[in-house]
Amino acid sequence: MSNVLANLYEAVLNANPDKAKEAAAEALKEKIDPLRAIEDGLVRGIREVGERFGRSELFLADLVMSAEAFKEGVQVLEPELSRRNIKMQTIGTVVLGTVAGDIHSIGKDMVGVLLSAAGFKVCDLGVDVSTEKFIQSARQNNASILGASALLSTSAPEQKKIADAMKGEGIRDRTKLMIGGAAVSEHWAKEVGADGWALSGPEGVELAKQLVAK
Repeated sequence: MSNVLANLYEAVLNANPDKAKEAAAEALKEKIDPLRAIEDGLVRGIREVGERFGRSELFLADLVMSAEAFKEGVQVLEPELSRRNIKMQTIGTVVLGTVAGDIHSIGKDMVGVLLSAAGFKVCDLGVDVSTEKFIQSARQNNASILGASALLSTSAPEQKKIADAMKGEGIRDRTKLMIGGAAVSEHWAKEVGADGWALSGPEGVELAKQLVAK
């Protein structure tokens, strides 16, 4: 592995967004295949971060900052991918967000990072996301999975609204619904009509893998 690829890997592992951007720019300067730079540098780093987090060797803050470094590096390389008409291989696309009326993001952010590390394309819509925005993004991105998080019991009913809207908009047959958050339980997931729920980030990744495999 060249020094540039090693630098990309280490920038993500060390949670350094600036170094990730610099290394990505250097990869373009040295005419390294942008897909190779992503897969053998950035993706390799984020997978290592996910594994270390799963072993409790890293904290959530480390995970989030590593994800930021990963995103910064990819953003530098993506234009060259587009110019060459190259698409990254993924196992599925997940549209992820915290439902309307809820601004908690820690759990969602953790799941998003771990999904990226597992090979999913993640479209993170942020917090306080309306049902309409969830549906619109799922359509635009041809999402395999829509992931809706709710920490508050008062915001959990939004997950039911999303499930109903998915049916009404005719995307329920091709997009799975995964829910999570402190307000969620197995009973609630069944009531909502979701395809599954998860309490933790690693459980969420395993669930997502199962859903895209069906």
